[in-house]
Amino acid sequence: MARKRKGRDVNGWLVVDKPAGMTSTSVVNKVKWALQAKKAGHAGTLDPEATGVLAVALGEATKTVPYITDALKAYEFTVRLGQATNTDDAEGEVIASSDARPTDDEIKAALGAFVGDIMQVPPQYSAVKIDGQRAYKLAREGETFEVAARPLWVEELLLLDRPDSDHAVLEMVCGKGGYVRSVARDLGAVLGCHGHVVALRRVWSGPFEAEHGLSIEQIEAMAQSVDLDAYLRPLEEGLSDLPMVTATPEGAARLRNGNPGMVIANDVEYGEECWAAQDGRAVAVGRFKAGELHPSRVFNQ
Repeated sequence: MARKRKGRDVNGWLVVDKPAGMTSTSVVNKVKWALQAKKAGHAGTLDPEATGVLAVALGEATKTVPYITDALKAYEFTVRLGQATNTDDAEGEVIASSDARPTDDEIKAALGAFVGDIMQVPPQYSAVKIDGQRAYKLAREGETFEVAARPLWVEELLLLDRPDSDHAVLEMVCGKGGYVRSVARDLGAVLGCHGHVVALRRVWSGPFEAEHGLSIEQIEAMAQSVDLDAYLRPLEEGLSDLPMVTATPEGAARLRNGNPGMVIANDVEYGEECWAAQDGRAVAVGRFKAGELHPSRVFNQ
């Protein structure tokens, strides 16, 4: 007999403004404890030293995590020019240096090569798998290996500020799987001066913004009280990039049982992925076919 999960049935999203020095898993555990929730997960890992949006999904909202993971995200980051490190960030050892410093115009001219559909090589110290092992584990053990390039969509990459000749502040809007550290490394290589990330903040992720996120201190102050519940955001926000259809009463009943159900749809094409709502609440996600939604995920709210 399966063990029953302890905790409350909490469904929705809690947006956290993650502090530096804390892992994404630690943030999820803190939120889960604070809300006494049975189930929690996050949409997109942030490095421990990075700050900004970490959207924590609770209960049934965990079924919408893939849609936030796939959504566009914006990062603001500072590149230290003139130095390369083995981790491509300030946590690593300096492995190369240069006295060359590009001008603002040279940086702006180089950014165009990193926009659109690009191929990006993840850092050696990353969570990608090499023959079943995490790359960062192999790197720490001194192993020599190659990390294969991966496709990435970069919507925008801008120079925001140039505090001094050694630093450049950039903003990148990209799709799933982007490594800001790789951008800093590769930009430094193109400019002939080396580079690595010294500060990184995720400004927004899909519909969630850092400025609307709670700090860990706020979460701890409201932990295990109804005050924290007031900051929960609807499960449906995790589906904001998908078109919505309206389930008929009979269709909703069928969908909840995992069967195709009748829906009312506007501007949805045959076979398109969408979500069905009844009274504004998500019932299921699936494919629209001939007036019915064929569910792939069903919500029990």
